[in-house]
Formats: sequence, structure tokens, C-alpha cells
Amino acid sequence: MIHPFAERWRQRPRSPYFFLLPAWMAFWLLAARVTWAPRNVVIYPANLRASLPWLGAGLLFACGLYVYFRARENFSASQLSGLPEVHAGNGAQRLITQGIRARVRHPVYLAYLCWMLGWSVGTGLAVCWGLTAFAIATGAAMIRMEDAELENRFGEPYRAYRNSVPAVLPRIFGD
Repeated sequence: MIHPFAERWRQRPRSPYFFLLPAWMAFWLLAARVTWAPRNVVIYPANLRASLPWLGAGLLFACGLYVYFRARENFSASQLSGLPEVHAGNGAQRLITQGIRARVRHPVYLAYLCWMLGWSVGTGLAVCWGLTAFAIATGAAMIRMEDAELENRFGEPYRAYRNSVPAVLPRIFGD
């Protein structure tokens, strides 16, 4: 809801969070309502759910935490919350391409993906897998919109960065 309308949010005199936060909460309520009935549908047999999946889930949670904390390096809380995208007077902005962002353009999306996959693998619940699939589909669309907005904001330096660094699946080795 932020990136496709970033310019419009910047032109509003009132903070867009008066609209965005209630809309975000309404979406969560809708997601809870839609997923309520199938919340107990399990994909794995009960004996398999005991420990092995939770070991994999633990690794995914740890990876997600590691990536998220690395994503906070060189990034302010206001940048992580999207304030530069929605408020016009946020001063000079700069493109951050070092740290974890030298290996992955959207580390916060990667961290969330790790956590979603962790819950899916650990619980074996069909609803978690469904929400993870939904998150991947919507995340891909959001990344395209965010890339377009960042290219509009930073121009050629962002295009070069986008062409050399993967969006979500990090480059582990090299450079």
C-alpha cells in the first residue's frame, strides 16, 4: 500500500499512517477470519511433527533473525518503517548498498520469508503453508513495486545495483 502510491502519500498534509495502520489491522482481521476454519488442517502425520520439522524451523527462525538484524545495520528505524517513502520532508536520502544489502536487495523480505517458512515447516499446518504461498506471491509484487519506486527515486545508481544484486535469495559467495 505504500510503494505504488508513494508520491500520493508524500503530497498529503496528514500522515498516511492514519489510513495505513487501520488498513493493515483490517487486513490481519480478514486473514484471521479466512483462515479460522482450516486452522487445524495438518499436512504431516502427527508422529513426524514431533521434532524433526521443528529442528528445520529453528534453523529458519535463526536465519530470519540473523538477516533481520543485519538488515538494520546502516538503516534507521524510520527507513525500516517506510517513512522516507510516505513523508516528503525527510531530508537527503541515500542508497544503501553495503553490508547485507551487498548480497541481497530486500533483506527484510528475506527475513520474513524465513520466519513464514519456519512456521510452515514446524507446524505442518496447511494454513501456514497457504499463508506462506500468499506471502511469496504478494511479496514478489511488492518487490517489483518497491524496485520501480526506488529506481524512480535514485535513477541509474539503483538500476546498476538492481542488476548486480539479487532481490531476495542472497548471493552467498563472491564479491
